[in-house]
Amino acid sequence: MDRQLTLMAVHAHPDDEVLSTGGVLAAAAAEGIRTVLVTCTNGEQGDGPGGAKPGEPGHDEAQVRELRLRELKESVELLGITDVELLGYPDSGMVGWAANERPEAFANIPLEQSAGRLAELMERYRPDVVVTYDENGAYGHPDHIQAHLITVEAIRRSGVPAKFYHTAIPRSRTAELFSSLRESGADIGDFELPDDFGTPDELITTVVDVSTYVDHKRRALEAHASQGDGIFMLRLPEEGQRRVFGQESFVRQFSTVPAPDHEDDLFAGLR
Repeated sequence: MDRQLTLMAVHAHPDDEVLSTGGVLAAAAAEGIRTVLVTCTNGEQGDGPGGAKPGEPGHDEAQVRELRLRELKESVELLGITDVELLGYPDSGMVGWAANERPEAFANIPLEQSAGRLAELMERYRPDVVVTYDENGAYGHPDHIQAHLITVEAIRRSGVPAKFYHTAIPRSRTAELFSSLRESGADIGDFELPDDFGTPDELITTVVDVSTYVDHKRRALEAHASQGDGIFMLRLPEEGQRRVFGQESFVRQFSTVPAPDHEDDLFAGLR
């Protein structure tokens, strides 16, 4: 293919770009593929100074927004992402939070408006591959679910990408990791995995080896220092971090080009 390939990842908040797609974004950028990160919200409902939550003393939404967007800029530079588009919607917060009720919150924006903006970006960048969360937003966060919805609708409107993927966390691999960490005596706090956490292995179509970019992902995650107390993975031992960060998995939703049932490359069939 003579023209430059393009990968677009649609994420809900600053820092979401790292764990599930930081490796494929860094690897693609290093290869000369154009990488487009669309971040839907400003992350105002994230932690404030000292871990202050929304509504608690010391949490100022404007301050959190400014800090998180500054951290995003650093993360993007560390991963080598070539293009960033900020939709700029206010963070909706976790399920049950007061921010859920705000009409201006991302999860409450009419789909026609938000998906229309994303469709325009797809038409401008012409991504070959688009990646976002599954219909549950990976873990039920309203903004993640909304990011899924607007991506599906934007793809329907634009008809641009040749391949579309959901991010995935393999259920068995994750369970094995935490079991082995506990058996080794590693300090993982009181974290407990729900029995149904992650994606059933049989649904996963694509596993990409991004072990070369583990340090890129770790530094990018560390760049989001204001949310560090909530980023469990940074508390894992070195071995655990390399196992967690070294692979990224996906469930292919469609491909308009011939591609194997099980891939190790998001661009299989496009090169």
